[in-house]
Amino acid sequence: MSPRALSAAALAAAAALSLLLTACGSDEDGDTPPDDKIQGADKAEKSPSPSPSEEEAGRPEIKLPKDVTYEFEWSKTGDPDKDAVLRDTEERIKSLDMAIAEQDPAHAAYRFYYYGEAAAGAEETIQRFVDHKARTTGTVRYYAEQLSLEEDGTANLIYCEDQSKAFNKFLDTGKVDETPVTADSYVVYNTKLRKGEGGVWITEQLISERGAAQCQP
Repeated sequence: MSPRALSAAALAAAAALSLLLTACGSDEDGDTPPDDKIQGADKAEKSPSPSPSEEEAGRPEIKLPKDVTYEFEWSKTGDPDKDAVLRDTEERIKSLDMAIAEQDPAHAAYRFYYYGEAAAGAEETIQRFVDHKARTTGTVRYYAEQLSLEEDGTANLIYCEDQSKAFNKFLDTGKVDETPVTADSYVVYNTKLRKGEGGVWITEQLISERGAAQCQP
């Protein structure tokens, strides 16, 4: 796999990822995101930090290299469950990059937030980075979220990812693969989550589409 192909597969997955990352599960699954323009791209108020009761749920501590940063341009909804979905999605995204940085396909942090197909896909993504002795670097932006809570207790979250300032960094040389910005630098994710033990929202499914029209600047 070329460095550019690694960027496309892995950085997309790290977006939050999402439970079916670009590298872990794609629109080949047949459940593609809606074609209509995602609303909310202008929202910039960040979701709140976890409350003490939520921290007691056993969430793993996320430690990332200083050159791995995020911009979550998601708004507070005022609904405790919706805000928790967004918060746990942020932690899920970070947990994958942590596993990549530590070169551990079986890392406990991402397994805390991923389940089933999503966990298997995340493991494949991490393994690709391990095989290439690489990790992520730069800043990834998340925006234009659409979130709904379903009667069966699940949540559906669609959001965009801007990878234009995120790249691969090769561990042996320290070289950063600064690929050019194209339409494929923008990805839409369609995820399904379910509340697990301790009230943690776990991603069960994730479908992504690179170059999505609704995510373009």
